[in-house]
Amino acid sequence: MKFRFTLLALLGILQIALAQSKYERESRIEKNQFPAKSYMQIQEYLENAKRIRFYQEMDSTKKSYEAKFKKGRLYYSVEFNEQGSLEDIEFKIKERDIPNATWGAIQQHLTKNHNNYRVKKIQQQYPVSQEQSVEKTLYNAFQNLILPEVNYELVFSTKEKDGFQEYEALFNADGTLIAIRKSFPPSYDHVLY
Repeated sequence: MKFRFTLLALLGILQIALAQSKYERESRIEKNQFPAKSYMQIQEYLENAKRIRFYQEMDSTKKSYEAKFKKGRLYYSVEFNEQGSLEDIEFKIKERDIPNATWGAIQQHLTKNHNNYRVKKIQQQYPVSQEQSVEKTLYNAFQNLILPEVNYELVFSTKEKDGFQEYEALFNADGTLIAIRKSFPPSYDHVLY
């Protein structure tokens, strides 16, 4: 009985520790493997888009589907959950595209908490919320509107005592940290799985 309790406690701690890290595996799929419900939601936005690709993403906590494409000058990523419901829309941006006050708050947080960090990628994110319809979220994202519900996702690396570590951090429109987790490159798949 004591052994079973110890094992359950250890598994619970392990699950919490894994939730703090991002073990992600993304594989390209055919259009017919992408959920039809999801495709119908973005079909009109795919007109005149280039480099349309569909992916299935598995990480340590969930399975999702993603459509990636280039429209105009922006590289979009539209993510759906396993049931085909929209989760968020992201597109790549540069530092200069973030409002100055927000970028200042993000830099202040990174400087305070991480040594020698280097930002590798920034994405502007439009999450789906209960206050707003999916159609409105899609419209806002494809109009590139700067709104209070916009988030900024950063991938950055920082020097730690054991070498360099990559992180994925999510900040809100004010530059306040929402979530952060370690991110491992795909080359670690053989070690982690």
